[in-house]
Amino acid sequence: MVWIGAALLVLADGKRGLALGTALAAAGLAVLTWVDAGPVTALLIGTGGLLAAARRLMTGVSGWGVMPPGSTPRIILSVAGGLVALWIALGVMGGPGAALRFSVLTAVGLAVARVLSSGVAEVQLSAASVVALGIAAAATIDPSTSSLWPSLVAAVIAAGMGWLPVSARRAA
Repeated sequence: MVWIGAALLVLADGKRGLALGTALAAAGLAVLTWVDAGPVTALLIGTGGLLAAARRLMTGVSGWGVMPPGSTPRIILSVAGGLVALWIALGVMGGPGAALRFSVLTAVGLAVARVLSSGVAEVQLSAASVVALGIAAAATIDPSTSSLWPSLVAAVIAAGMGWLPVSARRAA
């Protein structure tokens, strides 16, 4: 579910597509962190992501905007990024927790690529929210050293990203 959300975040330009991608990525990360870190951490990550997604529905380009003309490089990025993250999570870093490692690699990798490849503030803020949530989920990979602080900070950052002022000027 995290890969689908992150891929949708990469492929969408409209506020509905960005909101759904953010919500799916956050929900997937929350479910996976529930297993390793418990319900409070999962609730923080999920709440931060859902608040970020809800705010994204209020601002941005109308509609879904999924796969607009010229999105072939983004399709390739979504598929190749997912396959590379899967290869790293299963082949290079085998063992328990591979699903969470794959999800974190996918979410952070694709969201960072989207931040760097877009000049639209709403897109960048949505992707940055997913980066924050992915980093919080990464902090739970080793349950013996995890705490609630990364998840709390990530939830506040992700939810707050939607409230940052956005300039009316669009980058080309």
